[in-house]
Amino acid sequence: MALIKINRDNFENEVINSDKPVIIDFWAEWCGPCRILGPTFEKLAGVYANTLKFGKLNVDENQNISGKYSVQGIPSMLVFNKGVEVGRIVGALPESLLKEKIDEILSSL
Repeated sequence: MALIKINRDNFENEVINSDKPVIIDFWAEWCGPCRILGPTFEKLAGVYANTLKFGKLNVDENQNISGKYSVQGIPSMLVFNKGVEVGRIVGALPESLLKEKIDEILSSL
């Protein structure tokens, strides 16, 4: 499954009204750790394609959304279920640790 570009125009439909959990990578072009995390995040989108939607949200282009959810450091990955934030992962983690944290969040749903 491809990554969904999340923005203010589709946030409600893709995240709040989603029928499956959604993880959003809050990132920016100028953020080095964000660029390091990108390929891992994209790879995991394929691994979790049946259980979790993956999206990317550019914080520079969507300051209203990142402000609403108090995203202060990037990369930050927020997990939503039924429109509610249920988990948050901060930092460019290695694939195994990121997968572990995602699994932990999903198991609590």
